[in-house]
Amino acid sequence: MTYRLLDLFCGAGGASVGYHRAGFEVTGVDHRPMPRYPYEFIQADAMTFPLDGFDAIHASPPCQRHSKAVAIADRENHPDLVDPTRERLLAAGKPYVMENVVKAPLVNTIRLCGSSFGLPIQRHRLFESNVWLMALPCAHGAYPRIYEPAWNRTTKLRVLSVSGGFTKRVPLQEFKDAMGVDWHMTRPELSEAIPPAYTQFIGEQLIAILEAGGGT
Repeated sequence: MTYRLLDLFCGAGGASVGYHRAGFEVTGVDHRPMPRYPYEFIQADAMTFPLDGFDAIHASPPCQRHSKAVAIADRENHPDLVDPTRERLLAAGKPYVMENVVKAPLVNTIRLCGSSFGLPIQRHRLFESNVWLMALPCAHGAYPRIYEPAWNRTTKLRVLSVSGGFTKRVPLQEFKDAMGVDWHMTRPELSEAIPPAYTQFIGEQLIAILEAGGGT
């Protein structure tokens, strides 16, 4: 059986590709055009788009209100959609996952990192869910060199090594390889995305829950 997943605030598809690799049929929704999104895409408002007809829902509301990449004085200029998104997801009565940055006010969370999946990137993200999910520990020390976002310069990466760290604008393909992205994304799209390995790991757990009849 193929399960259907709705990806709200889908961007260029970092989360969607992971869920697809896990076995979901994925539909993405975003208010902006996403010409590089690899699956069925609907341009619409994620806060009003109908949620019926799907077996599970993922949402990545804007993170700027809680992100280190945004100056503190500017954060109030960005909407905080975490609580309103949670209300919608709970009302839908389906298994859901909501993703955001570490400082976001999520609840019942797990934290994932690229290093947990053998990727040389330290991109920590929280995942809230109304079903029980397992996490994996970080493995930063397994790599002599690892990337992390360069705060306030989100299209660059900070390169960490045993001898210290430095910030540089890495080549686009190097950025994609570090993220585990094998389809075309622009540099700004990569800066907003999560590695697909995160949601493949979560998606495999969701499918096991659905197959066991554990949907809410």
